[in-house]
Amino acid sequence: MDSNVSGNGNGGGGYRFRRIPRHFLPHLKLDPLLDENLEQWPHLNELVQCYRSDWVKDDNKYGHYETISPVSFQNQIFEGPDTDIETEMQLASARQIKAEDATDDDVPSSSGRQFTNADITKHFGQSPLPAYEPAFDWGNERSMIFGQRISETATTQYGSGLKISVKVLSLSFQAGLVEPFYGTICIYNRERREKLSEDFYFCELPSEMQDAKVPLEHHGIFYLDAPSASICLLIQLEKPATEEGGVTPSVYSRKEPVHLTERERQKLQVWSRIMPYSESFAWAIVPLFDNSIGAASGGSASPSSPLAPSISGSSSHEGVFEPIAKVTSDGKLGYSSGSSVIVEISNLNKVKESYTEESLQDPKRKVHKPVKGVLKLEIEKHQTVHTELENVSESGSVTNDFLDPADPVADMLFSKSPGNGLDGPQSSNSKWISSDGKDVSGNGSNTQGNPDFCADNFQAFDFRTTMRNEPFLQLFHCLYVYPLTVSLSRKRNLFIRVELRKDDADARRQPLEAMYPRERGSSLQKCAHTQVAVGARVACYHDEIKVSLPAVWTPSHHLLFTFFHVDLQTKLEAPKPVVIGYASLPLSTHAQLRSEISLPIMRELVPHYLQDSGKAINSLKNVDSTALLQFLHPILNMLLHLIGNGGETLQVAAFRAMVNILTRVQQESVDDAERNRSLVNYVDYAFDDFGGRQPPVYPGLSTVWGSLARSKAKGYRVGPVYDDVLAMAWFFLELIVKSMALEQTRLFYHSLPLDEDVPPMQLKEGVFRCIMQLYDCLLTEVHERCKKGLSLAKRLNSSLAFFCYDLLSVIEPRQVFELVSLYLDKFSGVCQSVLHDCKLIFLQIICDHDLFVEMPGRDPSDRNYLSSVLIQEIFLTWDHDDLSQRAKAARILVVLLCKHEFDGRYQKPEDKLYIAQLYFPLIGQILDEMPVFYNLNAAEKREVLIIILQIVRNLDEASVVKAWQQSIARTRLFFKLMEECLVLFEHRKPADGMLIGSSSRNPVGDGPTSPKYSDKLSPAINNYLSEASRQDVRPQGTPDNGYLWQRVNSQLSSPSQPYSLREALAQAQSSRIGASAQALRESLHPILRQKLELWEENLSAAVSLQVLEMSEKFSVMAASHSIATDYGKLDCLSSIIMSFFSRNQPLAFWKAFLPVFNHVFDLHGATLMARDNDRFLKQVAFHLLRLAVFRNDNIRKRAVIGLQILVKSSFYFMQTARLRVMLTITLSELMSDMQVTQMKSDGTLEESGEARRLRKSLEEMSDEVKSSGLLNECGLPENSLLVTPENFEENRWSWSEVKSLSGSLLLALDASLEHALLASVMSMDRYAAAESFYKLAMAFAPVPDLHIMWLLHLCDAHQEMQSWAEAAQCAVAVAGVVMQALVARNDGVWSKDHVTALRKICPMVSSEITSEASAAEVEGYGASKLTVDSAVKYLQLANKLFSQAELYHFCASILELVIPVYKSRRAYGQLAKCHTLLTNIYESILEQESSPIPFTDATYYRVGFYGERFGKLDRKEYVYREPRDVRLGDIMEKLSHIYESRMDGNHTLHIIPDSRQVKAEELQPGVCYLQITAVDPVMEDEDLGSRRERIFSLSTGTVRARVFDRFLFDTPFTKNGKTQGGLEDQWKRRTVLQTEGSFPALVNRLLVIKSESLEFSPVENAIGMIETRTAALRNELEEPRSSEGDQLPRLQSLQRILQGSVAVQVNSGVLSVCTAFLSGEPATRLRSQELQQLIAALLEFMAVCKRAIRVHFRLIGEEDQDFHTQLVNGFQSLTAELSHYIPAILSEL
Repeated sequence: MDSNVSGNGNGGGGYRFRRIPRHFLPHLKLDPLLDENLEQWPHLNELVQCYRSDWVKDDNKYGHYETISPVSFQNQIFEGPDTDIETEMQLASARQIKAEDATDDDVPSSSGRQFTNADITKHFGQSPLPAYEPAFDWGNERSMIFGQRISETATTQYGSGLKISVKVLSLSFQAGLVEPFYGTICIYNRERREKLSEDFYFCELPSEMQDAKVPLEHHGIFYLDAPSASICLLIQLEKPATEEGGVTPSVYSRKEPVHLTERERQKLQVWSRIMPYSESFAWAIVPLFDNSIGAASGGSASPSSPLAPSISGSSSHEGVFEPIAKVTSDGKLGYSSGSSVIVEISNLNKVKESYTEESLQDPKRKVHKPVKGVLKLEIEKHQTVHTELENVSESGSVTNDFLDPADPVADMLFSKSPGNGLDGPQSSNSKWISSDGKDVSGNGSNTQGNPDFCADNFQAFDFRTTMRNEPFLQLFHCLYVYPLTVSLSRKRNLFIRVELRKDDADARRQPLEAMYPRERGSSLQKCAHTQVAVGARVACYHDEIKVSLPAVWTPSHHLLFTFFHVDLQTKLEAPKPVVIGYASLPLSTHAQLRSEISLPIMRELVPHYLQDSGKAINSLKNVDSTALLQFLHPILNMLLHLIGNGGETLQVAAFRAMVNILTRVQQESVDDAERNRSLVNYVDYAFDDFGGRQPPVYPGLSTVWGSLARSKAKGYRVGPVYDDVLAMAWFFLELIVKSMALEQTRLFYHSLPLDEDVPPMQLKEGVFRCIMQLYDCLLTEVHERCKKGLSLAKRLNSSLAFFCYDLLSVIEPRQVFELVSLYLDKFSGVCQSVLHDCKLIFLQIICDHDLFVEMPGRDPSDRNYLSSVLIQEIFLTWDHDDLSQRAKAARILVVLLCKHEFDGRYQKPEDKLYIAQLYFPLIGQILDEMPVFYNLNAAEKREVLIIILQIVRNLDEASVVKAWQQSIARTRLFFKLMEECLVLFEHRKPADGMLIGSSSRNPVGDGPTSPKYSDKLSPAINNYLSEASRQDVRPQGTPDNGYLWQRVNSQLSSPSQPYSLREALAQAQSSRIGASAQALRESLHPILRQKLELWEENLSAAVSLQVLEMSEKFSVMAASHSIATDYGKLDCLSSIIMSFFSRNQPLAFWKAFLPVFNHVFDLHGATLMARDNDRFLKQVAFHLLRLAVFRNDNIRKRAVIGLQILVKSSFYFMQTARLRVMLTITLSELMSDMQVTQMKSDGTLEESGEARRLRKSLEEMSDEVKSSGLLNECGLPENSLLVTPENFEENRWSWSEVKSLSGSLLLALDASLEHALLASVMSMDRYAAAESFYKLAMAFAPVPDLHIMWLLHLCDAHQEMQSWAEAAQCAVAVAGVVMQALVARNDGVWSKDHVTALRKICPMVSSEITSEASAAEVEGYGASKLTVDSAVKYLQLANKLFSQAELYHFCASILELVIPVYKSRRAYGQLAKCHTLLTNIYESILEQESSPIPFTDATYYRVGFYGERFGKLDRKEYVYREPRDVRLGDIMEKLSHIYESRMDGNHTLHIIPDSRQVKAEELQPGVCYLQITAVDPVMEDEDLGSRRERIFSLSTGTVRARVFDRFLFDTPFTKNGKTQGGLEDQWKRRTVLQTEGSFPALVNRLLVIKSESLEFSPVENAIGMIETRTAALRNELEEPRSSEGDQLPRLQSLQRILQGSVAVQVNSGVLSVCTAFLSGEPATRLRSQELQQLIAALLEFMAVCKRAIRVHFRLIGEEDQDFHTQLVNGFQSLTAELSHYIPAILSEL
């Protein structure tokens, strides 16, 4: 078979199985004689075969999944009204790029999965699934399935697995290196005096002896279980044996002279060339992990051992070892690569003769002299990774690392010879280790990294392999022999030769070639030599001799030791060794033992010298568990051999034996995994069904087991073995499958063309029946035991599921479906919770199959059988009571969909469509039984909705339509699900902006399993985050202060917040709350928290976009009427659009939404704009205006276009007036929600950004110029607004109408803004307050309800100020609105004449405002309030207020409007009341008119404002209407009080004391001026040009309706610049003001819109003054009185006027005129006409006075006589004075 890795089970071409060659280090060399004819020993053959055959691994057994690369997520931007994160991020990334100089290719995005497939183009956004399950880890999800099988690596490797390589770099002596040195290195445990590995040999030659072609120095590789302080490298050096009388080894340690002399050098060179034998020279111990060094003992770095953190020195408390590392010359540690350390060993101890292992422990170092030399080693530590065999390079085999820190069976390899063990003078101790096992060693991990690591590195055999409780993995057949001591009777130079001989028949026969050579690469040799022990009576040795053993031993195989003495003197030829004795050791006796053996020494070898040695011991009587495990593979192979093709009895016996063995292995092994690792290794790797040399095992195995099961089912007693079989069922089931699969592969191996799938195998009828029966029995067991709640049942259930799972890859799927359906019949419907759980696990395992998607149906016509079963069962589970199972069922589906979504094989749109169609029936089921969905909790609903979205996302339109075609109700339910998606996945930021009230949902309680970091994301995320925070690992590739999170998150926690989960939980507990989701999030490392937010944002965005995509499809389908929905209202569309608007959506969504919105209105405008959909439209209008406030320009512009789309639709499908009403209503609602103003730093208010942006949006809405650019930016064609909908001929779009609409909205905005800005001064400045209410009333006039509301607010404000007339006007205006609406719809008792009558009272009752009342019928607004009764109510209120203002003539007009109503209703009682009221009113009017003091209803003042602090009032004049008792001083005080509070430090308030014309330019800057002047109202017919002074009462003949809009005041002035002058200089200016509207108005002040003035010269002034007095007197004399008895008031007024005219003391008035104009010089300046007029006026005045005095005399009684006398005197003296100027006066009077 090939060793290729096939793509997937039987998909992807190629074969399932991969060969894994055995890496033997010593390739198995069996006894050459036996190699050919192993057939004679079948068991041996089987054994060898077992260790020789390659492993066969099924690559897809544990699932094969190639995922696409992760999706990258972009930050989704969720804008609030006041945020513009988009721009901030753009700026930040621009800065970022500048700063980094564009080193990074792209902004790091967080993990998830990337799909680069074409179909993203037709979708609006990414699929929601990757964001929901961003850390999807298929392996992890699988591992959580109950009973999940875990793949084992081929070797049994646990533990820390240290691998240490050692390379000798150099050896140097101070004396110089002239002879060759040899050495060994091994791993040694100092405390236990135990040699842990075989020796690694090295050799250092002097440079002149080096060969040019010296091969590369090799590394020695050693294996360790775990580091410990007692483990060291033991290094032993040897050199050529010393020449007697020659140069002794002491030259290397002498103090003086240091260097070898020339003669010494030559002697050594010559001798070393002729001396083949060597003697031990020096030793050293290098502690590998000695960490106990305190002070630095060598140089700058503290030397400690090579593999401890720094480099090793002596352990000072023991004082045994000197520092072994000198720091390299520059004071730094020399590092080569990776973790390798260069160690210089200078504490080489020179050996004394015959030193033993004891000497190594010598604490005082008396014996040993230090050698002056340095050995340089490179030591490197490799952590052996748990490599799957796949990753192992060809060169090295897999490393072996065990969890075995201290092996109890310590083998004492070095030991001192027992004193009492010597039989005689001559004895030899040798120590044996036999290891007839297997050993795997090699360098798995660093092969690529280190160039020195070549294939032929020396792998030191680890002696502990032979004692472990694990199966041997390779045949390792050799013996280590250690000669220790030889005791002789006299001193000799002794060495030993060791040979392996086959028998003792002939001593001359050649020994076997079985000795491993020291030089790597040479072949096995016939004999091996030890060192020479020089001049010793007890010779000690330190050699290790490794012997390869024969495959088959006979009792006569033995080791032969020959002892030689060698003479160490130079004679003529090289020294010859002399034999001095022999010893022999039969292999069969001692090879099993690890012990010290003493042997006698024989003088000579006679034939059959072995006879007297001990008999062979059979030590294999009872297999102990270690051996059972060590030889597990061959044992199992043999038993299977019997089961496969033995007879029936043999089969059963073998089966039972096998079950026993397996059970023992399972129970006695160290690991307690359910699938024992040794067994898993056997099934997965070692078992290869005898390589096809015999019939497959599975038929036999299933028959034997099946019959056992059937007997149990029939009730026979089958003994305890049956339960054991169930516990080990997994093993047999996996064997059966592997056996089938191997057969399948072998069947098609040759016939199959390359790259084609192996077709599934059809099982033979008999075998399949047998398997069915077996399966049935096992199912029954599961069923029965489950009810009893036995754990075995669940495990067996999983094993059966995996059996089906495995079979799906091997045999015809429809045969497997038989088994599956058998299962489902057994566990049908909603069964007990435990059973149901088993069923879910079963489905979970089977559906995880690599080819799940491609499975056929049970009948050829059906779709995928498994998926339909799965959907059925999952839906059933959702209806189950058991909550945990509901959640589990949902999880199963989500994980499956993720698996498909990220599967590299299914990325084409057609694949995705196929998968979506497989799952589509699920949606149908949910729609049919919605209560099942509604019963789920939120987390489960999310899972289900994600599934639904994922399915519909990939469906084609034809399939989607099916969901909408059945019934209107069902379609509606589908969209209910879509709305649920929006609700459940909405992204809520901690502080959501203005309108989406920030959600204060309770923190989610802690789930029992894992803490809940996120509600939205999949439950798996919580585990992912707990793991991540437990490790507290920074995600890869981000520096500590990773710019990843500096850039974005404003909500990152402060550094003081805990990062680790533990701290967070502790904090939460200390505050006595369960850790809330919020607290948990806070506790995350910022990078993790940022990831979490990124995922949630993307999920929310993807869900919204997906729902939008569905809505767009629906809209298009609905247009073609191909689906079932309510076409009258299109409620599915309208409700989903409302859902979109009312949720917090990301920027990406708004960008995609607008074109859809436009399209929907194009297609369905008529329906959506109909009255039925008012509520919908109002909401849409509201949300568009809300978005028009956003700071983010992209969103704001889209809102503007949205409004334009609405307007466009209204041109065609409704009155624009109605849209105006709607927009006005929603604007008013928005205003109440929106922050229109903001505080400035000085505490005053200013317009907020939101208001500014809304204004900008409303302006842009009607901006014809910018329009096409805007449309372009928003992805719509430029002519979108001009396109006419179907069925319309002409284009109705009109920019002017849009402008007027936008204008009226802006008006409303401004009014609301102004009102809000006044908030702080509202209570003080009542005038401004009233005005702002008035503006609001006018701005919202299109909506009668709002109009009335604001008018009533205004009415209340006036009543508070006791401005009764203004309040009454408001009431009249309200009544007017109602009356007009009623008249317009001919409803009620009034006609247009009545409205005209009302308009006379209140001119504001205009016609245009209310023409739209009908359009204003919008849900919640409109006609209900506009009734006759409400009109009457407000008329009566007006009547009450006018009478409080004493404006009775208005009351009369109002009551006359009320009377027709009562007449039409025949409400005679009410009519009587009305007429009584009228009577009272007319009497009051009479009373006012007959009063001697003229009645004034108010006083009027002109107020001018000058100064920038007045804002809009600057340079404007107003006329104020004040109550009649307010004097000039009062209003001055009132106004200065109001406006002083508005001044800041830089401005002061001045009042201009006179009423002259103010030139604003000439005023001081920084000062604000108020000019306040009393003014008089002007009657309608008054002659303003008259020079007379005005006396109000004179001009009013009767009291008319007191409606004034003109006012005047007179100002005296001089033309010569003096402020005051005589009468002759005194001019007069009369100013007439025209106001905007007339008093009484809705407000207390009106703007002056026109001001005219006349000037009167001094003389005209004088004439006017005199004429005025004359007129007053004449008026008094001529006024008709109602009855003669009314004398008293007449007398009083006459006295008052006369006193002011002729009393002596006031003569000055008339006289001063004379002196001013008629005396001397001024008289000459007058024109004669003026002179005549003046004289005439004076004469007339005097004549009227005379008349009046007479009348006075008639009226007075006694008490007034004196007064009359005074008057007469005064008159006479005045006449006398005047005669000086006008002589004619005397004759006139």
